[in-house]
Parts: sequence; structure tokens; C-alpha cells
Amino acid sequence: QVQLVESGGGLVQAGGSLRLSCAVSGLTFSRYSMSWFRQAPGKEREFVAAISRSGGVTFYADYVKGRFTISRDNAKNMVFLRLNSLEPEDTAVYYCATGSGLTNSKRPDEYSYWGQGTQVTVSS
Repeated sequence: QVQLVESGGGLVQAGGSLRLSCAVSGLTFSRYSMSWFRQAPGKEREFVAAISRSGGVTFYADYVKGRFTISRDNAKNMVFLRLNSLEPEDTAVYYCATGSGLTNSKRPDEYSYWGQGTQVTVSS
């Protein structure tokens, strides 16, 4: 079956950096665009970034542009999210997702597959 497993979250001070990873199995990875979402306590799940199947095209939410970078390694079936200049407002559970019909869909209900999430906590 399809599995997405995130890792790399943790506790970091404001201004710090983290690199999140998502290992994917059970599907032909290179045929799927990949996305990252996040969900803070009491808030809706929100789109963070997306990357095309080849990795040549990327999309970002306005509030992370210039700070976060999405990338992928099709040989290793992995997608990454580099988080720089972290702010307390970035505190959330971060999820990787795939299976939407549109590469940069911002609607969580359009995604078929999700990981379990990894917690990112940014202290001030």
C-alpha cells in the first residue's frame, strides 16, 4: 500500500532552520507531484509548497516564499522541505501529501495520500 513517512521535525529557536524529509513507497514516485501542508493547533490544514513530478516546477504559499524550499530526489523516492528563518508562527505539524489532480492544489480534500506528520516547534 501507499506509505508516506515524514521525519526531521523538532524544536528550534526563532531564526533557526530544519530540513523535513518524506519517504514515499507503494507508488511510482516520479509520476506524482508532491506537496507539503501544515496544521497548527486549532487551525485548518494549510498548503505550504508543492513540486512537480520532475522537480522542475515549484509552488509556495506567500507566507513561506523566500524562507522554505521544496525539493525531491526521484531516485530515492523522497521529497524534502528546507525551512529557514523559522518564526514562532511556523509552529505546526507538517505533512507531505500526494495524489491530487493538480500539482499545486491548496485543498487538502483533493489529496489521496498523506503521511502521519512531523511536529515543528519554533520558540521565541
